[in-house]
Amino acid sequence: MAGARNSFVGGALVAVMVGMVGLSFAAVPLYRAFCAATGYGGTPQIGPGSSPGVTEALITVRFDANTAPSLPWYFAPAQAQTTLRLGEEQVAFYTARNDAKTPVTGVAIYNVSPDKVGKYFHKTACFCFNEQTLAPGQDMAFPLSFWVDPAIATDPDTADVREITLSYTFLRSLNDAAKSEALAKAGTHVGPLLR
Repeated sequence: MAGARNSFVGGALVAVMVGMVGLSFAAVPLYRAFCAATGYGGTPQIGPGSSPGVTEALITVRFDANTAPSLPWYFAPAQAQTTLRLGEEQVAFYTARNDAKTPVTGVAIYNVSPDKVGKYFHKTACFCFNEQTLAPGQDMAFPLSFWVDPAIATDPDTADVREITLSYTFLRSLNDAAKSEALAKAGTHVGPLLR
């Protein structure tokens, strides 16, 4: 009887542990989906949604670019800022250049500030969360299209906002970082064989 109970408790503990590990792997995609759906934490809305209409009210969008230290790229906005009417779709570009002597793969993440405007900033096309591989010395332009919901002007929490900053950060992809680390550990005599 005690053996059966111990087996049951052991099995339940293993099931809980497996479930916790599964949830930890699902946490990032689920959190990303939650933020994209709600605008939480300055995450802009993403999707083919169309503007409810263009108004005469203006807002300025500033563009910011950051590169993780492990990514040997130059990354910058093609323009410092743009002013657009609320509800008007706009296209902007970021540019990147691989300064390494080998191909390097990066992934962009983004946010907007102030955080409270995330639910009103809609991106209809962007380069975020997709791996981008640049050959040595290669330059690339990354387009994005967006619009700002006119409801931002009638929400008491955001009615005072006249400027939004859209910030992208390029990080080295996990696979590329692991490959780079393996090459570094392999040393100069073996490294070329792994490329």
